[in-house]
Amino acid sequence: MDKYRFAERFEEKIETTSGTLISEATVENCYKAIAELVKDQITRYWVRTTRRYHEEQVKQVYYFSLEFMLGKTLEKSLEFLGLEKVAREALAFYNVDLDDVYKAEPDPGLGNGGLGRLAACFMDSLANLDIPGHGCSIRYQYGLFEQKIVNGYQVEQPDYWLRNDNIWEIKKPNKSCIVKYYGNIHEVDDPQTGRKHFIHENYEAIRAVPYDVAVVGDADDRTVNTLRLWSAESVKQFDFGQFSVGNYVGAQAGRYAVEAISEVLYPDDSNYQNRLLRLKQQYFFVSAGLQSIMRHYKKHYSDFRELPRYICIHINDTHPALAVPELMRILMDDEGFGWDEAWEITWSTISYTNHTIMPEALEKWRVDVFSTLLPRIYMITQEINERWCRELIEQGFNEERIARMAIIAYDEVRMAYLAVVGSHSVNGVAEVHSRLLKTELFRDFREVFPERFTNVTNGVTQRRWLHRSNHGLATLLSEAIGDDWKRNMRLLTQLDSGGVVRDPAFLERLARIKHSEKERLSKLIMDSNEIELSPNAIFDVQVKRIHAYKRQLMNILHIRCLYNQLLDDPNANIYPRVFIFAGKAAPGYHLAKQIIKLINDTAQQINNDLRIRDMIKVVFLENYRVSLAERIFPASDVSEQISTASKEASGTGNMKFMMNGAITIGTLDGANIEIFDAVGESNCIRFGLTVPEVLELYRDRSYNPRDCVASNPQLARVINELFDRGAYREVYDSLLTYGDEFFVLRDFDSYVEAQARLDALYRDPETWNRMSAMNIAYSGKFSSDESIREYATRIWKMKAPT
Repeated sequence: MDKYRFAERFEEKIETTSGTLISEATVENCYKAIAELVKDQITRYWVRTTRRYHEEQVKQVYYFSLEFMLGKTLEKSLEFLGLEKVAREALAFYNVDLDDVYKAEPDPGLGNGGLGRLAACFMDSLANLDIPGHGCSIRYQYGLFEQKIVNGYQVEQPDYWLRNDNIWEIKKPNKSCIVKYYGNIHEVDDPQTGRKHFIHENYEAIRAVPYDVAVVGDADDRTVNTLRLWSAESVKQFDFGQFSVGNYVGAQAGRYAVEAISEVLYPDDSNYQNRLLRLKQQYFFVSAGLQSIMRHYKKHYSDFRELPRYICIHINDTHPALAVPELMRILMDDEGFGWDEAWEITWSTISYTNHTIMPEALEKWRVDVFSTLLPRIYMITQEINERWCRELIEQGFNEERIARMAIIAYDEVRMAYLAVVGSHSVNGVAEVHSRLLKTELFRDFREVFPERFTNVTNGVTQRRWLHRSNHGLATLLSEAIGDDWKRNMRLLTQLDSGGVVRDPAFLERLARIKHSEKERLSKLIMDSNEIELSPNAIFDVQVKRIHAYKRQLMNILHIRCLYNQLLDDPNANIYPRVFIFAGKAAPGYHLAKQIIKLINDTAQQINNDLRIRDMIKVVFLENYRVSLAERIFPASDVSEQISTASKEASGTGNMKFMMNGAITIGTLDGANIEIFDAVGESNCIRFGLTVPEVLELYRDRSYNPRDCVASNPQLARVINELFDRGAYREVYDSLLTYGDEFFVLRDFDSYVEAQARLDALYRDPETWNRMSAMNIAYSGKFSSDESIREYATRIWKMKAPT
C-alpha cells in the first residue's frame, strides 16, 4: 500500500467510522480511522497464523495473568505492516501529524505494575520469536484507577479507557461460556464405571464473553498471537417484572452485581465484599480460559491424555492458581477421567511462576468463603490436600512440617502451595529470588520436588523500551553495529568488544541524545506540573508502585537532607539534581498514600524555595502508565533501585533504565545483582545490606532504628522536622514505632555515601558517558526474548525458537 492508496483508504474510514468529512475530522476521528484500517490488515495475518498453528498441530502455551500492561498499539502495528512511513506521508496530505494521532490513543487499563508489564513483554517476545503463545486475562472496564494528585494526596478515579471502545479488540459472543458460583454439589454413583459423578445444582451462572486482541510479532515472520480478555455478563440481563412495577434499579440489580467482576483490577480488599470479588475474579478468568482451551482442544484432538503434548498452561503468580482444581474438574466432571489420570494430565500441563516472597502477596482464602463460593472447586482442592498430606506422611514428615506444607490448614486455603503441588515446574524470576524460594519460602517443598524448582530471570522487550521509545539511541546503535541487535540483543556487547564504548565521538553523540530526551521530558513536566527544569541537571528517577519495601521513603529522606545542607550553606558543592517520582499506591494502602503525600509536600516546599536557587527540584508525575514511562526511561540519568535486599523478586524497571543508558544506584536485590554482574562494579553504584544480612537481622530481632537516628545528626534533624507535630503519623510509625521493617534507617548512611559517589562520577562526563554506554552494551541479557527462549525450551518443552 503506497501513500496514495493509504490516503484513499484513510478518507473512506473517516467517513464510515465517524460519519464526518475529512475536513471536519478531529484527531480522535483520525486515530479511529487509522486504527480500523490497520486492524483490517493485521486481522488477515492473524487468521493465517491461527490456521498455520492448526494445520501444523504445534504445541501452544497459554499465559494466564490477572494483568497485562500493554501500552499503546498503533505505532507497533504500523511498524509490523511496514506502513509507518507511508501513513505519515499520507496524513501529511490532510495536514495531520501522525505523532498527534499516536497521542490520541488511550493506554489500555489492563495492568498496574511490573507483573502486568512483564506479561505484556512476554506476549511481545512470543509473537516476535514465532512461538505459539496466547494470553488470558480480564477485560477491566475501569482499569486499576486513574490517579489524580489533589493537594498532594492520591485520589482514585475510574479509568475510562473504554469510553470510546477498544478498537483493537474483536468481541466473540459465540465463544462465550458459563462460569458457576455458589450452589450445592450432588453426588451420583455410576453403576457402569463404579465412579461418582458430581452434579453442580442451584448455582449462580455468569456468562464469560471473550474479546480477542491481536499481538503482532516480527514484520518478517508476520506472526500474530492472541490475548483473550474475558468480560462478565449476566445471564439474565433485565428483569421485566421488576421494571413493570416501577422498580427500575431492581430490574437491573443482578446485572450490576455480575458486571462488577470485570470492572476494576485489584478492588480494595480492606472489606469483605471486595475480598470476595477478588476470588470471583480469579476463578472467573481461569474457568473461562480453561473451558475455552479445552473446547478448542476437543475440536482438533481426540485424546485428552495427550493434552500436555499440545498445551501448556502457565500461571503468572498465584492469582491463577485455581487453574489446578479447575482443570481437574473439567477432566473428571466433563470428560469422565478418574482422579489419577486427571491429576497426571493436570500437573504435567501446568507450570507456575512465583513473583514474591512477601507474605501478604501470597494468596490465602478463608475456607468458609472459598467453599461457599466455589463448592466443587473446594471439594477438589480438599482432595488434593488430603492426598498431598498422605504422601508427606508416607515420606516420614512429622505433623509440624505437614501442617506447614498443607494446602489447607488453619482454616485457610494457601494458593501458592496449591500452585507448587499442582505444577510440573516452579520458577523464580531472578537468581537470588529463585534461591530464596528454595531456601526460605518453599524450602520444605524443594525436599520433595528438588527437580521442580528453577530460575528464569525476567526480561523486557527492546522493541518498545528502546527501539520505539528512544529513536535517537536506536539509530545510534544501528549505525555503530548494524540492525541485527533489534532481534538479538546479545549483539550489543559488540559495543564493548569493538571498542565503540571508548570512542569519544560515539560517547559525545550518546550524551547529546540523552540531553535531547531530557529536554523532551522537561517540556512534558512543564506542561503537566508547571515545574521548570534544567536538562543540565542530573535526572534521578524512581518510578514504580509505591510500597514501603521499595523505599521511596529513603529517597525522600535523603532529598530533605540535601535541602537542609543547601539551607545551611547555599554554596554547598552539590551538583544540580532533579528527583522524579511516579507510581500508584493501592487504594487501601494508607502508608503508601502517605508517602505520596510526603513526596508532594516536599516538592512543593523545595521547588518554591528561592534560597536554594533551583539546585534541586522534586517532581511527582501522576497516573504512571506505559506511555508516560516511554518518555521517562530515555531521559533518565540515574535509576533508583533501592528496595530492601530479599524483597524485590526481580524488577523490570531496572532493565528498562539500563537499556536506555541510566546508571543504577541500588541494593543487592532481585535482578540488580545480575545487572551489577553484567556491567561490572565500576559501571554501577551499589550500597546497603545484603540478602544474608537482612535475613539475619530478621532472625536476630536486635535492630533498633532509633540508634540509627541518634548516630546521624542530619537524619535526626529531618526526622524531627517532619514528625514533631504529629504529621505523617503512619510514616513515623513505620520507621520508629514498629521497628523499621524494611531497614530504611539502617541503610540510610550507606545510601547517602552512594549518592555522594554518584555526584562525583557525574562531574566527569567522559567517565559517566562510558558507564552509560557499558550499561547499554550489556543490557541484552535482560531482553524478554532471552527469558522466553528459556521458558520455551526448559519449561514448556516447545521447539527452540531461532
